[in-house]
Amino acid sequence: MNVTGLFAGVGGLERGLAAAGHHTVAVSEVWRPASAVLAARIDAPNLGDVTLLRDLPGETELLAGGFPCQDLSQAGRTAGIGGAKSGLVESVFALLDRRPVPWVLLENVPFMLRLDGGAAMARLVQAFEDRDYRWAYRVVNSLSFVPQRRERVFFLASREGDPTEVLFADDVPFRQPETSLSTHAHGFYWTEGLRGLGWAPDAVPPFKNGSTVGIPSPPAIVLPNRNVVTPDIRDAERLQGMPEGWTEPAEAVGRSSWRWSLVGNAVTAPVAEWIGRRLTSPGEATCRLDELERRWPTAACFDGARRWRADVGPFPTWEPRPPLHEFLAYPGKPLSVRATAGFLSRAARSSLRFPEGFLETLSLHLQRWDEDGAMRQAA
Repeated sequence: MNVTGLFAGVGGLERGLAAAGHHTVAVSEVWRPASAVLAARIDAPNLGDVTLLRDLPGETELLAGGFPCQDLSQAGRTAGIGGAKSGLVESVFALLDRRPVPWVLLENVPFMLRLDGGAAMARLVQAFEDRDYRWAYRVVNSLSFVPQRRERVFFLASREGDPTEVLFADDVPFRQPETSLSTHAHGFYWTEGLRGLGWAPDAVPPFKNGSTVGIPSPPAIVLPNRNVVTPDIRDAERLQGMPEGWTEPAEAVGRSSWRWSLVGNAVTAPVAEWIGRRLTSPGEATCRLDELERRWPTAACFDGARRWRADVGPFPTWEPRPPLHEFLAYPGKPLSVRATAGFLSRAARSSLRFPEGFLETLSLHLQRWDEDGAMRQAA
């Protein structure tokens, strides 16, 4: 299919769809660092501000986009789909009114299913039903493809095909493998410790956008040798399914720390590739459909007449991968004294239950810092 990508970011959706054989004919992105990446990595014109677009390219067969999540994220503003950022999805509807393309693929955070009692999702699906689209959505975990625990809603609508044959055609059970601090790496949020942890066995928790002033806050990783590090930005790109150095062109127009925001906002490319392959070769929906209850479930569809709940899980597949500590190609940066001490202080005040040996490992990590600020590495 010919793809037009809105809210394109650094092209995670477009890269994944291209790997499945689809062709990007245009993108739309306004943030200069992201636009610099697109100019270097995606061979398609940037149409600029989506609110100023009067029409889509005539050859568009698939309209794709991860529309802004700041107003829908549990960690963001939670202003709802009518917020200044997430409300930009209204531009999608306006463009579809001018040119109703055959397929639409949208991506966003799972919290939109619960925000305002599900009002954001209700607005989205009603808009597509009013425009004679069938739709399906599913929460998909990037852990299916890469060692990053990252759940996102993928919403697919069509006027020509059956979206369930794309999103519901693959489903595998997931059983968390046994891990320990001595055998596997474990990711966590060093900015947490009071109310949450973001614990991820043999994986990292979801990369986040970071602060509005460009201060990076990548997750930390406890390695099997008990070193505690934050990953290198090049490994962060790889954990999103992109080649290392993918976001480097952003440094030509802004501070290097913005690359963390770009990675945190990106769509995991292998998830988009899986969807792209199923768009080319649809399968048979493997799940059972039941009456849709009042709350939005993690997967659902509309067949043109009725809405249904789907009993499909967040793992369409399980791609083989090395353990996280072997996947990482770069040593990372030791978690700082301030970050480690801050986490331990919050943990001491919290009622959270921590994995056995975890806090002791952080205490040892703190003790390995020299007075002059040098880190003595664990054996």
